[in-house]
Amino acid sequence: MMPHFFKSIPELSLYDPLAQILGAASEGIIHYSYAECVKLAGHSCPTVAGTYLMLLKGLKFLYPDTMPQRGEIRVLMSGKLGDGVVGVMANIASFVTGATDINGFHGLGGKFDRRHLLIYEANIHGDMALERVDTGKRIVLSYNPKIIPADPKMGEWLELMISEKANFEIERLFQNAWQERVKLILTDYADHPGLVISTLEGKQ
Repeated sequence: MMPHFFKSIPELSLYDPLAQILGAASEGIIHYSYAECVKLAGHSCPTVAGTYLMLLKGLKFLYPDTMPQRGEIRVLMSGKLGDGVVGVMANIASFVTGATDINGFHGLGGKFDRRHLLIYEANIHGDMALERVDTGKRIVLSYNPKIIPADPKMGEWLELMISEKANFEIERLFQNAWQERVKLILTDYADHPGLVISTLEGKQ
């Protein structure tokens, strides 16, 4: 069973014209939850939480009055694939937006090509950028989870768990502290101006 607070996180809703044509979703509308992103990543952590928040903020900016259109959003990552948490962030962004590098859907009748929409080592001043393909409107996003300190004992507890020396109590203390920090990121600090920082580029 997943932590209860997952259910309180706002969903991301997008319109996918391909899903509508193929009858995969009613009226082409697909909803993505934080819990589904956790399933994709296989874990809930500050990186997964931060990426989800960046998508929430970025898509709201790009589509202030309409529903975001899946498959028509370019994702730019400043980092190199394989470095740090770049892959985790890119996988979640790809899952939600449909953007892929070269391994995605090649299109149908000359439309809906999802390839070449996910770009690594992009020349952006942030962790990730989202850009509308149709207008070029772009928002660059940076994430700073350091403003939310972790429990000072987490490192010690984690070391014990990895070395299989932790007892049940230590396991629970670590897990609770870890998810409590994730909860703070997604709830109490979600709108903190220092957590997700955005700048504008491209055509506005």
